[in-house]
Amino acid sequence: MCNILYISSSPRGSASYSNQVAEKVIRDLRAKDPDASLTVRDLAREPLPHIDDDFVAATRGAQGPSTDRQRTILARSDALVDELLAADIVVIAAPMINFSVSTTLKSWFDYVARAGRTFRYSEAGPQGLVTAKRVIIVSASGGVYSGENAAFDFQVPWLRNMLGFLGMTNVEVIRVEGTALGPQAAEQALARASDQASDIVAGLAAA
Repeated sequence: MCNILYISSSPRGSASYSNQVAEKVIRDLRAKDPDASLTVRDLAREPLPHIDDDFVAATRGAQGPSTDRQRTILARSDALVDELLAADIVVIAAPMINFSVSTTLKSWFDYVARAGRTFRYSEAGPQGLVTAKRVIIVSASGGVYSGENAAFDFQVPWLRNMLGFLGMTNVEVIRVEGTALGPQAAEQALARASDQASDIVAGLAAA
């Protein structure tokens, strides 16, 4: 039995292209493994508070949390880290917002990037501690950024680098791009991404 962690970050709910393809990935994974457990973090419906002084004190202060609010913050961060560490497969639905990730998804990374828990510094430099994971990113964008406009894509490169910093280097990316170029283009983009999702899940099952 595998543990699946699904991180959704689009404010568009079921209309979201990233959510639609990510949920197909989830369905295909569970069809291959009906006993798989699924944890869902819908960051649009339940956004994490942006980090502040209390967050820094709770997670990085030498004395640890000293107030009820700080203890609540630490408990929330610990729970998110525990979910990530327990996962075998992480599926991230990520709409491109102004060429980058949504603020809700950025906040999730802020809460799970914890020195001593998900990464550490060594004499050789930073070392990710979140290893042996398969990650599937579903990136949805109104424009097309996998070709000549790649210089404007600060989303997928950032996600790859952030995941790699935490130790997750086995990453597949499914792009649903060009969805703002008209209904036909959006439909074709969704179909291509759905086919890619099926291929990726089939490859996971065969591995």
